[in-house]
Amino acid sequence: MKILDARGWACPKPVIETRKALQTDIPLIVIVDNKAAKENVSRLAVKLGFQIQVEDKSDGTYINIERGESGTPQEIFKQEKETYSTYENANIVLVIASDTVGRGNDELGSVLMRAFTHTLLEVKPQPNMIIFMNNGVKLAVKDSLVLEDLQELSDNGIEILVCGTCLNYFGLTDSLAVGIISNAYNIAEALLQANKVINL
Repeated sequence: MKILDARGWACPKPVIETRKALQTDIPLIVIVDNKAAKENVSRLAVKLGFQIQVEDKSDGTYINIERGESGTPQEIFKQEKETYSTYENANIVLVIASDTVGRGNDELGSVLMRAFTHTLLEVKPQPNMIIFMNNGVKLAVKDSLVLEDLQELSDNGIEILVCGTCLNYFGLTDSLAVGIISNAYNIAEALLQANKVINL
């Protein structure tokens, strides 16, 4: 039985690594050290059709994940892939207009943005395009905390448009490190041609 020790990992890494492990390793024990990770990993496993047993111990929470009635890991992930295939030809555009997620504490919002951007590398379906506007353009410049993830998304074929007016307003035009400088016409055209627009 494989053991995945997820203690000390920040969100969303426990979920991402559990998901990867579940594709080949059943049964699987995941060890976590906080309530959020316990609930998130448990919910992921149940959603995918696995059976779980959770045991709190002195050194962490042990989540025992076993094959459920839905079938083998290969069958489960094949079904999921077929579900997502309906979105394969959809034109999904993600608009990011801030360098933080949510309103309130900016430090927390920055942590959430890093987690969200990193998670985009793992989830399906992925957007076809990401548009950065207003404070969001700060994520696409040199020394951005999410630059590495954005570069990988770009390398994977996701088009990244960055508002030129916004870059100019913040004096960041020469600091752009990923994506292309865009304009209101191109951005409006991309939004109106999209099958689905998601505003973060």
